[in-house]
Amino acid sequence: MKIWSYFRPFNFRGYECLVKVTLTFSKVTSSLYVNQSLMDEQSMSYMEGTTTFIHSLDALDNSEAHVESGYFNSWNTGIAVIEDGQMVYESHPGKDVRYGEKLVKKILGENSDINQKDKWRENKYSVYADLGLGAIFFIVGKISGDLVFATMVGVVAGLSLILLQRFVKVDVLGGFAVFGTIMLLISGIFSLILQDEYWVQMKGTLLGLMIALVFFLDGVFRQGTYFGARFERYIPGGALHQNRLAIGMSFTGVFGALSNYFVAENFSEDFWLTYTTFLDLPIFIVLFSLLRVDSAMAVGSFSPSSSASINHFWSHSHGSSSGCSANSGIFMRP
Repeated sequence: MKIWSYFRPFNFRGYECLVKVTLTFSKVTSSLYVNQSLMDEQSMSYMEGTTTFIHSLDALDNSEAHVESGYFNSWNTGIAVIEDGQMVYESHPGKDVRYGEKLVKKILGENSDINQKDKWRENKYSVYADLGLGAIFFIVGKISGDLVFATMVGVVAGLSLILLQRFVKVDVLGGFAVFGTIMLLISGIFSLILQDEYWVQMKGTLLGLMIALVFFLDGVFRQGTYFGARFERYIPGGALHQNRLAIGMSFTGVFGALSNYFVAENFSEDFWLTYTTFLDLPIFIVLFSLLRVDSAMAVGSFSPSSSASINHFWSHSHGSSSGCSANSGIFMRP
């Protein structure tokens, strides 16, 4: 399903050209059109990292030229046309279209593409298991309207995964499947004893507070050398400040706990079910990304100022002699 498209038109030696960057839920695609005909198309899944797409223009007028398409900030894309080693056109003058690629490599290390692919190959089955457990809980809860019953079904599914792990070579328990199953079991027992589905809803709050407590104690008394250090091992890229990572994870846990409590107290059970299945994970990803950058900055493995001050690859600005100019009559730049 398409999320968004960026259109970057330009004119190259009399040819009406357009680079279209399309975002979907699974990948980003960069397409080069010449005179409204598709000339080149490249795609990359989000799991493979962030790159700068390079489309050759050599077939046009026998020139040695190409157009580079990539992110020049965290949310917008641009193009740069290069001919004979010189920049002849920029959709956003002064912006570096390789910013996104450089940023990812600074955060994750020079081998970020390899790291991300290796991490995905190692962890994809455990990710599928985590998502599957969440989907089972959501579907059963929606259909039955009984959160306690949905919890018990989730516990059975989680225990089945633990049993399955004894017979398969791939890791299906590397994520939070075991921990999630334990938390489901605890909240389910409370619900059965007290005959109150409210404790099922408090699972996220209890989980968040437990995470906050263990990471906070590790950060305060051990400077993050236990849980912070072990958590760092699973994060690709350069070194992280273990103490800041541990303390940051404790605040993230508190935020998650309070958010879950607020939703459970102020919204319907049906909305809480949607929130805990689909909405809290993206929020956590954003918070963790900020924490990742902060922990890297603390040890000097990432510097936003250096990213912002990176010089352009090319020293020449565009001019009329290049034969390349903006095509302002077809598409508007967002």
